[in-house]
Amino acid sequence: MKSTDHTKPEALWSHLHWLVVLGEQGSYTGAAARLGVSKAAMSQHIAELERAAGVPLVRRTTRSVGLTEAGRQLVDDTRGAFERIAESFAGVRDRAGVPQGRLRVTAPVALARQQLVPRLPTFLRAYPEVRLELDLSDNLRSLTLEGLDLAIRHTAVAPDTHVAWLLCTTRSVLVANRAYLRRAGTPCAPDDLRQHDCLHYPRTQEAPAWTFEPQVPGASPRVTVPVTGPLAASNSEALRDAALAGLGIALVPDFSAQAALQAGKLVEVLPDWRPVGTFSETIHAIRPYSAHVPRAVSVFVEWLREAFAPGFGA
Repeated sequence: MKSTDHTKPEALWSHLHWLVVLGEQGSYTGAAARLGVSKAAMSQHIAELERAAGVPLVRRTTRSVGLTEAGRQLVDDTRGAFERIAESFAGVRDRAGVPQGRLRVTAPVALARQQLVPRLPTFLRAYPEVRLELDLSDNLRSLTLEGLDLAIRHTAVAPDTHVAWLLCTTRSVLVANRAYLRRAGTPCAPDDLRQHDCLHYPRTQEAPAWTFEPQVPGASPRVTVPVTGPLAASNSEALRDAALAGLGIALVPDFSAQAALQAGKLVEVLPDWRPVGTFSETIHAIRPYSAHVPRAVSVFVEWLREAFAPGFGA
């Protein structure tokens, strides 16, 4: 492919940025969605860039899009520059002092539905220039590749390349409805769970087991009990709803059970024992490290810390 295009290089800066995004997303559809443009416009920009470069930059197959060696070199050489441009522009824009623009946040489904979304009107009324885009997912996401500004995570640690702000502590609770306990009996010790229908969150392919520590330090050693039951689900709302339906005893984070416990629809089981190891005991806001943190991110994190500070105890 020989170049006959005499376009000045500076006229192609936006084309180069689109190539960087295409390299990150791996598809024209994903790149177009990330940039907020049409797939046709995306394809046209890349074709114009290839004509100007005089060499193929993109390798197309029926299933995917990859970069040629020349395309990869361009992306590697320019990605850092575009990241610095984005940070610099964000810093200048933030000088206006009014948080504004799109803020993309990912959060676990149950935590977001039950604890975050009900509180959001307060934030959005306080910062009307911020446009919040909420991604509900229990899967760990690459914030950089997905173009996400912040993650709210039920986790104890953050990757070394990220910054984490502690929002609150949380705890795991065993819950059941009264009808189930009348029918099956109320456990008095962790070992009694062997005889019960236990609703659990699957973590590995190994046989499920729950671990407990006494609430009174030194009262007795930590104990691990194998459990079985009619339902396993990778969502704490599903486990809570199964407990509400009387299917058994569920182990869930306190934020999932809070409303049902306060309403008396569920009761806590084995309150003298603390479940450990299944769910983290902290909730963090996490973002990749950068020299500049957009003002919209900063005010949202501060708002989250205040909103979540009381925790979720029933």
